Amino acid sequence: MVDYVVVGGGSAGGALAGRLALGNAGKVLVIEAGPRDSNPLIHIPAGFVKLLDSDLLYHYKTEAQPALNGRAPVMPQGAVLGGGGSVNAAIYIRGQRRDYDDWARLGADGWGYSDVLPYFRRAEDNDRLSDAYHGTGGPLGVSDLRQVTDLTRAFVRSAQEAGIPYTSDFNGTRQRGVGFNQTTTRNGRRCSAAVGYMRPAVKSGNLEIRTGCLVTRILFDGDRASGVEYARNGKIETVEADKEVILAGGAVQTPKLLMLSGVGPEAELRRHGIAVKHRLEGVGQNLQDHLEFPAIRFCTGRYGYYGEDSFFRSIKNGLQYLLFKSGPVMSNVTEACAFVNVDDMEAEPNIQMHFVPIVFMDSDQESVKRAGATINPCVLRPESRGEIRLKSTDPVAHPLVDPRYLTAPEDMRLSVKALKLARNILAQPSFAGFVEDGEAYPGKAVDDDAALGAYIRSKGKTVYHPVGTCRMGRDAMSVVDPELRVHGLRNLRVVDNSIMPTLISGNTNATAIMIGEKASDIIRGLEPLAPSNA
Repeated sequence: MVDYVVVGGGSAGGALAGRLALGNAGKVLVIEAGPRDSNPLIHIPAGFVKLLDSDLLYHYKTEAQPALNGRAPVMPQGAVLGGGGSVNAAIYIRGQRRDYDDWARLGADGWGYSDVLPYFRRAEDNDRLSDAYHGTGGPLGVSDLRQVTDLTRAFVRSAQEAGIPYTSDFNGTRQRGVGFNQTTTRNGRRCSAAVGYMRPAVKSGNLEIRTGCLVTRILFDGDRASGVEYARNGKIETVEADKEVILAGGAVQTPKLLMLSGVGPEAELRRHGIAVKHRLEGVGQNLQDHLEFPAIRFCTGRYGYYGEDSFFRSIKNGLQYLLFKSGPVMSNVTEACAFVNVDDMEAEPNIQMHFVPIVFMDSDQESVKRAGATINPCVLRPESRGEIRLKSTDPVAHPLVDPRYLTAPEDMRLSVKALKLARNILAQPSFAGFVEDGEAYPGKAVDDDAALGAYIRSKGKTVYHPVGTCRMGRDAMSVVDPELRVHGLRNLRVVDNSIMPTLISGNTNATAIMIGEKASDIIRGLEPLAPSNA
C-alpha cells in the first residue's frame, strides 16, 4: 500500500508527484502506461520532429469530422514518462489573464489569474526573466533559444511590417505581439516534468515510478476510491492507496478510465454494459482543441531546416550539438510565434500563429520535399465543443475522439481572417529575399472567403491541445470541484488538462505544470500561495 497513486506520469502528474514526494506528504506511486524517457531524442530540442510519428505518442484517430470534409485527422498525445512535455515542441506559453478569470467566473473558485500566477512563478527557473510575472530557481527550466534561423528572423520582421508589434515576453504584462519563443529547456536539454520534478523526487525515497503499466480500472470501497487495477507484462495487478487515487492521464485517457470504472454518463455506460458506479454526465464532454492550417511559401534556396535531417548533415549537426551546444539540433523548430486580434489589432489576441521554417502539414496531406516557410494560425478560444466516448470495454482500445472542429460558425469566421493575415505576413518585404514569387498554399487562386474556408476544411489539423473533458466547476455538468475532487466520490481527484473549463490562449504544457503545482498544495492542505497583484 502507498499513500497516493498517481495514474499518469505526464506534465501535471509528474509535477504533482514530485511536489508530494519532496514535501514528505507520504509515499507516492506513479503508474505510467508508456516507457521511461530513455530515448535520447527526447532530451534534445529538435528531437520532437523525429518523435511525432513514433510509438512514444498515442495516435488517436478522430471520428470523421463533417466540418473537415469528412476527414478523420490524427490527434497525437504523449505516451512516455513526462507525457507531452517529453515529446512536444517545448514552447513555454501560459495564455492570458482572461483565460483564468473566465475559469473563476465559470465556478472554478481560486483559479483566477491572480491565484494561478504565483504557481507559474514557483514552477519556473527562467534564464532571462525575474519579475512579478517570472520566477527563478523552480524545477522547470525555461530558457531563450540558442539557435534561430534567418527564416524565423524574417518572420518576426515581416509580422512587424504587417502591423504586429514586437514583444520580448508572451507571458508578461500582455500577450499581444510577435517574438521568439522561450522553451522548457535547461542548458540546451529538454526539461520535462519527468526531468525537473520526478528525478529529484525519486532520490528522496518517497516516489516510485512504474512504467509500462496500463491502469484498467479504479477500485472502490463504497463511494471511496481505494486503489487501481493495472496490467503489467500481461498480468493483472492491484495497488491500494491509503489516502487518494489521483487521475492524471490527460483529456483523452482520464475520462476513458473513469467510464471504464463505472463513472460517467449513464447512457454511455449502459451502452457498453458497464455497471453504473456513479453517474456523472459531464465525463468526456466539453472537449476542446486548437485547430491550425498552413499558409506556405517555397524558398529560393536552402533556407530554414530543409535537408538538415539527411544522413551526413545529421552527423555534422549532432557533433556540433555535443561539442558546442549549438547548431540546428539546438532548435525546437517552432522558434517564433505571433499573438494578434484579427478584429481589433489593439485588443487582446484571439489568434496564435506558429512559425515553422520548413514546409509543415499534417500526415494525411501530400508530402512536399522543398524548403519553405509555414505559418500555422489557430483560433485561441474556439467555441466548438466535442466529446470522448468509449469504443469498447477493452482498456487497451482507444476511445472515440470527436473534437467536432469548426462546428461553431465563429471559429470559421476567425480562421478565415487569420489565414488572410498569415498570407499578408508572408508577402512582406522581409521575406522577399528568401521565398519564390507566388504563394504555394493556399495559392493565388484561393481568394474569396468561401474558397479560404474550403481550404481550411481540407488542411485543418490539431495543435495537440485537447482539454476540458472532466471540467472543473460546481454545476451539474462539471466533473470535479475547485479542489479537483470528483463530485460525489471520496479520495478521488483529477489533476490534468481535462479539468480546464475552457481552453487557454496558447500552448497547454505550462498550464499543465501549474495545475500539478497548485494541486499539490490543495492535496497537502496548505494555504494557497498569496494572490499576485501583477
